[in-house]
Amino acid sequence: MHLYTYDGTFEGLLTVVFEAYERKAWPTSIEQEHLAQPSMFGETIAVPADEEKAQRVWQGLQKRLSVGALQELYHTYLWEQPGSEQLIFGYIRLAFSTADNIEGNYAAPCVLQVQQAARQVHREKHRMEAFVRFQKAADGLFYATISPDFNVLPLIVGHFERRYADQRWAIYDTRRRYGAYYDLQTTSLVSLELTPQQRRAAPPQAAMDAEEDKYQQLWQVYFDHVNIPERKNPKLHLRHLPKRYWKYLSEKQPRPA
Repeated sequence: MHLYTYDGTFEGLLTVVFEAYERKAWPTSIEQEHLAQPSMFGETIAVPADEEKAQRVWQGLQKRLSVGALQELYHTYLWEQPGSEQLIFGYIRLAFSTADNIEGNYAAPCVLQVQQAARQVHREKHRMEAFVRFQKAADGLFYATISPDFNVLPLIVGHFERRYADQRWAIYDTRRRYGAYYDLQTTSLVSLELTPQQRRAAPPQAAMDAEEDKYQQLWQVYFDHVNIPERKNPKLHLRHLPKRYWKYLSEKQPRPA
């Protein structure tokens, strides 16, 4: 039995694949190092991320998989569900084990599971792009907080770079405690250590732009005018806009007294 641990990055996970093939020791489990529990049985192998080794694995996959399948693998990594690393390893091992294209081989459970996981992540990506609402701070920075089901922040950055290319903005993932900051030229991923109270608290009013409340009220008035009561369909509304996304939307916030 071999437990592999890695640093949680995609490069680190690809390095685990390289090391497993190098050692001919197939993992029974792959876990992030800060989550791994010591194993009483078998060997624990700590694998530091190595860009060169990860690149060799990725180049090998590029010869065997389409661009779409490679994207699905990365999305499965962002899926972050228990066992996802082992699922990715199984998919990669299957790809390396044959010269045939495995992308339609649904007799192999890992192929279908990777496609299903990638589909879930892709849907969450589009929801975040649609539902994120920025607020303007006093220093001119537009910021938003998110807490998506999956780690889609790396996937939505490009959308907001194109849409808000002339504004400084930041998006912070409160669940994973990191964010993206755009400075009008480049976007950087940043980590912030906030207390649970700070992550949940609204920004102080002094930090807000003086016009922000007016923008919020105007958006709510607009929503009221375009909403047609006779066509109201609560079930359909919840299907397209689950309640967990309401916290991002100005039109769903309590009205001032």
